[in-house]
Amino acid sequence: MGSSKKERRISSAASHFEASPSGRQDVALQRASRNGIYFFQMALFFIAFGLVCLAFFLLAGSVGFVAVAVASVVALLLVSCTHVAQQWERVVVMRLGRFKCVKGPGIFFTVPLVDYCTMRVDQRIRSTAFGAEETLTADLVPLDVDAVLFWMVHDTEKACTVVDDYELLVLQSSQTILRDAIGRANVAEVTSRREQLDRELKRLLEDKVAPWGVTVLSVEIRDILMPKELQDVMSMEAQAEQKRKARVVLMEAEQDISEMMGGIASAYDQDDKAMQLRQMHLLYEGVKEGRGAVVVPSSWGDSFGEQVGKGIAGE
Repeated sequence: MGSSKKERRISSAASHFEASPSGRQDVALQRASRNGIYFFQMALFFIAFGLVCLAFFLLAGSVGFVAVAVASVVALLLVSCTHVAQQWERVVVMRLGRFKCVKGPGIFFTVPLVDYCTMRVDQRIRSTAFGAEETLTADLVPLDVDAVLFWMVHDTEKACTVVDDYELLVLQSSQTILRDAIGRANVAEVTSRREQLDRELKRLLEDKVAPWGVTVLSVEIRDILMPKELQDVMSMEAQAEQKRKARVVLMEAEQDISEMMGGIASAYDQDDKAMQLRQMHLLYEGVKEGRGAVVVPSSWGDSFGEQVGKGIAGE
């Protein structure tokens, strides 16, 4: 049990690490996706540097140390005030410590040495894995619950100015709300009403993170792990319930059959000819295969004889 919990914790942490923009894999993907921007800025630097050097050459007839220094400064200033945001990115621009605006997507410009970009916010849908370990339910049963949260940033200004680390706070809020929801329900409700628990978690989490500029799309519980002893007890209870239902169904069927047999017996008792025809049918069914002998009681023979005699007399 301990090793299983440890593996689940490692798996949950790994999932969160991969899903988080601060994870190594995601950082590598972000850097790869920004290579075009870096090449654009390098090209812009060399173009500005070359144009300034060309201007010095045309005016002074030579390019000296001063020309190279001036060209480098101008190129750096041009690069520092020219920015490009990806389609899914929004960039927070501050001016002397105060919030100025949110830029992006595309190319935009800032005032050198006055404006500066503080944060780049990814507005795509994200997934964050979280869980609650050994959380007590209302009937004091410890449960391990794993869930995944789908969310996105809809207000970049609030996400950057209202909270310090919105991603970490979303994760911690999810864990806290999950523990509270489990503590208000018993183990049967948690295990059998997952969809209702998902909706409750989504509603509570939306109320919590909406002031931070974050939108919760959905919360899905992936796994619920309870103690092995409780699993055995609940399995035995389920088996006993199924056996009880099977016995009830069998008794209801026997009751219906007995009522039908009583009706048939009453019909045969009121009509002797119907009873005799039934006897003849049973006899036919017994001898039609021709693989055995049939012993006919004397009362049956007498009745058959009477029927045959009546038939001959009628002819």
